[in-house]
Amino acid sequence: MQLSQLEMFRAVAATGSISAAAEAVHRVPSNVTTRIKQLEAELGVALFIRENQRLRLSPAGRHFLDYNNRILDLVDEARLAVSGDRPAGLFALGSLESTAAVRIPPLLACYHHHYPQVELALSTGPSGDMLDRVLEGSLEAAFVDGPILHPVLEGVPVFREEMVLVATQQHPAIACAEDVNGENLFAFRDNCSYRRHFESWFRDGNAMPGKIYPVESYHGMLACVTAGSGIALMPRSMLESMPGSGTVSAWPLAENYRYLDTWLVWRRGPRSINLNEFIGLLPGGEGEACQG
Repeated sequence: MQLSQLEMFRAVAATGSISAAAEAVHRVPSNVTTRIKQLEAELGVALFIRENQRLRLSPAGRHFLDYNNRILDLVDEARLAVSGDRPAGLFALGSLESTAAVRIPPLLACYHHHYPQVELALSTGPSGDMLDRVLEGSLEAAFVDGPILHPVLEGVPVFREEMVLVATQQHPAIACAEDVNGENLFAFRDNCSYRRHFESWFRDGNAMPGKIYPVESYHGMLACVTAGSGIALMPRSMLESMPGSGTVSAWPLAENYRYLDTWLVWRRGPRSINLNEFIGLLPGGEGEACQG
């Protein structure tokens, strides 16, 4: 078993494609195919289910991926340990869209100021997508809705968000879910934790939304609400950052649904120097020295 095989396996697992994986690891597809087959022969199990020119992980492959990523993470940690004591290279970070827009720009600017050698690659998306990418190893860490209870992940709470229900200015007061029973809802896709939070609020309030329309951005949600087409849920900090926020009304949810914590999470185990220094700059830690 060689490191190059493990890197190829991780690339195929992440992309589901031999050709895409070959491009990612700078090899020809035939070489990747051969090395994956050799790895499967050595382990005595099929790591992938092959169907319609796509590869998806078998149950054994999913189990092996965790060990595979831990080995590669340890190798990266060892390389960093002997190659220098300053952050450098690629730092792939994920974030909720609202967190990226409102909360972390000063933090990222501070990090770049201290460590200009680091190439920061920021991706945004729903919590579910970000967690999947941290688990597969394509993101080193991500800001997601917490708390996170997962045997492979660890993290820390960073920001507390007040969640508000957004409606037209003319909408009657909203104190509970029954006040908006049957109204259309604008939200992100199914794997969005905020959407699940909103749906739970409806269920606990013995109410149901009307049709749920998927929207790709908070600006799109605000536009739909302003047009009188329905309601939306978003962090107050996000709402107040957008032009047009004064054209709608904002109603806080009941106390047990009102606040959500945003966590920074990463894979359990040795951390890279890039991640360690980033954690050190988080609010409440050394990062407060960046302010002002």
